Amino acid sequence: MRRISTVDLMLLLTVLLWALNFTVTKYAIEHGFHPLVYSTIRYAFGATIFAGITYRREGSFAVRRRDVVLLAGAAAVGIWLNQVSYVYALSFTTATTVALVLGATPIFAALIARAAGLERLGAQFWAASAVSFAGVALIAAGGTGGGVSASLKGVGLSLATAASWAAYSVAVAPLMRRYSPYRISAIVLVLGWIPLAITGAKQMTEQSFDLGWLAWVCVIYGVLGPLVLTNVLWFKSVDRVGPSHATLFANIQPFFAAIFAVVLLSEPLSALQVVGGLAVLAGIGISRLSGPRVRLGRRVPVPTTAPDTPAVAVAPRDAAPHPGGGVRPKEPVRDDSR
Repeated sequence: MRRISTVDLMLLLTVLLWALNFTVTKYAIEHGFHPLVYSTIRYAFGATIFAGITYRREGSFAVRRRDVVLLAGAAAVGIWLNQVSYVYALSFTTATTVALVLGATPIFAALIARAAGLERLGAQFWAASAVSFAGVALIAAGGTGGGVSASLKGVGLSLATAASWAAYSVAVAPLMRRYSPYRISAIVLVLGWIPLAITGAKQMTEQSFDLGWLAWVCVIYGVLGPLVLTNVLWFKSVDRVGPSHATLFANIQPFFAAIFAVVLLSEPLSALQVVGGLAVLAGIGISRLSGPRVRLGRRVPVPTTAPDTPAVAVAPRDAAPHPGGGVRPKEPVRDDSR
C-alpha cells in the first residue's frame, strides 16, 4: 500500500483551502460585501503579495513584447470575466451548486482546446461530455434555493465561470514554454485586477465598511489562502509529482466544497445534486480513461476546477511520461524572457 507522502498532504491542504473558499465567499457576500467590492479588495492584496513573492524568487517580471497581448487577454478572461461570473453566481445560488457545476471545468478545457486546434477528441470523450453536462442539468434541477429563476441564473453564471477558467488555462499554455508559473500568475493577477477594480468602482463608492469581524476574516482568508498559499503549494507539488497526479486531487475539490457549504452554511443538498455531482465526476473519469487524446501541439492544459486556482499546470516542451497518463517536467521551465 502506497504511503501518504508530504506532497500528498500539501495537495490535500491546497484542495481543502480552495474548497472552503466557496463557503467563505458566499458568507462575505451575504453579510455586507457587494460582490465586486469583495473581489476587488481580495485581488488588490492577493496580487500585491504574490507579485512580491515572485519578484523575490525571480528578480524580474520581464516578458517578450509579443506575449503582452496574450497575457492581457488571459487576465481579462481568467481574472476579470471569471471573477465577475463567480461572485454573481454565488449571489444567485448556493455555494454547493456553484462548486458542483465547476467540477465540469476539465471538460470545458478539452472542448476549448479542440476548438483551438490543439487536440482531436474521440467518440468516448464526447460521451464523457454528455455524461458531465447531464450531471450539470441534474445539479441545476436539484438546486432551487432562492427560486427556480435565481437558481438558473446562478447555474448559468457558474457555467460561465467554468468556461472562462478553462479558456484561461488553454490561453496560458504556450507561455509555459518561456516563463515560470510564478511569473505568469503574478502578471495575470495584476493585469486582471485593473478591469475588476474599474468594474467594481461604483459598488466601492456605495459600500459600507462597517461590517462584522467575521466578514473581514473572510477577506483575510480569501487573500492568504486561495490566492497566495495555495499557489505556492500547488506549484511546488506539481513540480515534484507532475500535473497528472496533482489534478487527481483537484478533481475531488467540488465535493469537499459542497460538504463545507452544507456544514458551515446549512445549505440544502438534494439527492439530484448528489447524483449530478457524481455524474460530472464520472464524465471526467471516462474522459481520462478514454486513452490518450491526439495532441495537435505540444501545449497541454491541465486546469483545476475552481476560480483562484493556478491553471498553469502545463506540460512544457521537454516532458517525460508520468504514471497516470500525464507528464512530468524533466527540468524547470526555461526562462527566455531576457
